[in-house]
Amino acid sequence: MSPSNTARDPHADWRPLCRTADLVAGSGIVALAGGQQVALFYLPDSEPQVFAIGNRDPKSGANVIGRGLVGHLGGDLVIASPLYKQHFRLRDGACLEYPEQHLPVWPVRLCGERVEISLG
Repeated sequence: MSPSNTARDPHADWRPLCRTADLVAGSGIVALAGGQQVALFYLPDSEPQVFAIGNRDPKSGANVIGRGLVGHLGGDLVIASPLYKQHFRLRDGACLEYPEQHLPVWPVRLCGERVEISLG
């Protein structure tokens, strides 16, 4: 099944992805989920606090999104690709500069000491 753009689904099949201690506030880490690289961004001052987005930059093909810079642009939380600097909204993966580019996003949540993801 393809990644979901829904931030929270109470009926989702939640799977452990990593530990909350692995997260870095205001930054990204990369984890493997269902054979795909997922960039996780932990933003403790936002709601939701954690975002899961595809790690592969569609313009370069490189797995680098987890190393991008988090910021605000046009009222949206975004991640800037470290290579070509295009901005992707964390909530839905849409690229602000190039509408044809899009990153997959998955529902993710903090559950005690675990970070859980729903892949379908």
